[in-house]
Amino acid sequence: MSILSSVGRIATHYSAARARCRSERALLSLPIELRKDIGWPDIVVDTQNSPRIAWLLDKDRPSRGRH
Repeated sequence: MSILSSVGRIATHYSAARARCRSERALLSLPIELRKDIGWPDIVVDTQNSPRIAWLLDKDRPSRGRH
């Protein structure tokens, strides 16, 4: 394998991961009623193995102690 093919493969994987993250973020930004309609809550969200999803879910909740 050449260096260019390795870089191309890494770039492809990075691009796919970035697209998945953007899709998750877009789905999590939808109202809960709409997420229920499309079946998004049926997907198990593992917040321990995905701190990014845990952060996004916490961001949707009202903050405690701040007004």
